[in-house]
Parts: sequence; C-alpha cells; structure tokens
Amino acid sequence: MATGAVTKSIQIGETEQAFRTPEELATIVVRFASNGSWTEKVRLQADQRWFERVHIEEDYDIWLISWLPGQSTGFHDHGASSGALVVASGILEEHRPGERPSMIYPNRPRVFGPGYAHDVRNSSVAPAISIHAYSPPLDEMNEYELEGRRLVPRKRTSDEADTVEREPQIQEPRLACANDVLSIDEVLAAARARLQRLSPEDAYAAVKSTGAILVDIRPEGQRAYEGEIPGALVVERNVLEWRFDPASSARLPIATDYDVHVIVFCSEGYTSSLAAVALQELGLRRATDVIGGFQAWNDVRLPIVPPRK
Repeated sequence: MATGAVTKSIQIGETEQAFRTPEELATIVVRFASNGSWTEKVRLQADQRWFERVHIEEDYDIWLISWLPGQSTGFHDHGASSGALVVASGILEEHRPGERPSMIYPNRPRVFGPGYAHDVRNSSVAPAISIHAYSPPLDEMNEYELEGRRLVPRKRTSDEADTVEREPQIQEPRLACANDVLSIDEVLAAARARLQRLSPEDAYAAVKSTGAILVDIRPEGQRAYEGEIPGALVVERNVLEWRFDPASSARLPIATDYDVHVIVFCSEGYTSSLAAVALQELGLRRATDVIGGFQAWNDVRLPIVPPRK
C-alpha cells in the first residue's frame, strides 16, 4: 500500500474542497476492518446483497456489504468518487472488461479512481464480507451491460432509478428475517468446503513428520471428562484467533508467521471446522481441522491421556 498519500483538492465554484486519495481510502478501510466494531451490524440476505452505510464524513463514507455465494454487483462505476475496498472475510472476484478475473483476498485492499467500472462477485461457496470507502461520499452509481469487451450504459426503468437514488442514503441497522440467513448446517458446509480436512491418522502423521501444531480447543471440563491428546497445545476457542494471529500482541511464541500449519480439533469435529476457517480468514492459509475430532482420534486408538477421574 502506498504511504505518504496527499489529499486531493478540487475547485467547486469559489471554494476548494478536499477529498481523499485512493491510497488514503485504503488505509481507512483496513483500519476500520481491523477494529471489529462492524461485526454486529452484518446481516445476510438471500435475495440480494445486504449493504449499509456505517460511517460518513464530509470527505468520505464507509459501507459494509455482505455477499452470499453467487451474489454480484453487475458492472457499475461510482460516479465521481474514488474508492477502496477490503475483504474482511471470505473471497471476492473482480471482473473488468477485456481482463482476466482477479481474486480479492482478505486484508489486501483494492483501490480505484473516479469512473472505474467493474463487476464484483462472490464466486466461492462461502459467505463474504467487504468494507468500502468512497471520496467524495458515494452519491452516484452507473450500471452497464457488457457487449463483447465494451461496456454499454444500462437503461433503467423509473422504479429502478428511484431505488438507486435511495441506495446511498444512510440506512438504519435492520434485523434479518429467517429466510434471509444461512442455517448453521449451511454455514458449516461452506466452511468445510474451504478446508483440506485431515483424518486422525493423517493429523497424527503431520504432527510427527512435518511439525504441524495440533491444537485442542475444547473447554477444560470437556478435556477432563473425555481425556486429552499428548503433546496437543491447549488453546480454548474464545481466544484462538488472538493466540495465532502473527500481528496480535497476545500471540503465542509459535505464531511467528502465516505459514504455520495449525490442525484444530474439538470433541466431534464441528466447532473445529468453523475455528479453522476463522484462522484462514486471518491469513493462516494452512489451518485445518481433524475429521471427527477427539472422539474419532480415540476410536482409531491413537495415543490419548485418559480422563481424569
């Protein structure tokens, strides 16, 4: 990301108004994504992308957008606004006329100037969340159809034009109805689709031969009742991300970089899948979990420490 960016100024009538550069907007979205204040606002909608303007200043605004698998923007620009976006979780795909699609991974901001046209899609099998900043604040979006390699302005009906006119207005947080959200089974399936999950035998071999880190995320009471795996690192689920994020001040000494091979297990292999994906979203691309968890490990008679009586 560029540093030392200079805020742009433009002349409007007899006054000069300052706006943020794309590089400055990138800093803004990365900082906003890292503070976590937005997480409780996120909603998922099955019929269309959910979005909400969550902050506005005189010279820029910030939008929060969620994407279910298959949802997209269609080709559009942002009028006179420059912009930056960062994926907070999941993966998005950007399409530009005449160019190969490019992936937008978490924590890698994408910047653009006024009039930049693209189509952003969630082509993965898991939900995604992105944070966008625009300067000046977004008040215009033009839609296009792709004809060959050329974009042609899309004609809107009066009802569509009225909807677009209202979109940039600040929206109150809204509650999603049951039909707009994923069930836990769907969330779990989407998480597992992102993992190269390991059988207990494969996890045992990875620890022995490659130095992978086996991590027990079960609470203390469950470990006492079920038993433990000798040599496994105990990191309970509620602090897992802080202990393995190399950028965290609370990280463990072994969390030195994003290439650490973390193998998470819980009791039966459900919570561990969600935990492993949470680590992947922090950049630990090799994070995964044990199929069947501790119970499966015990069933195939791999070494355990018996329950405490």
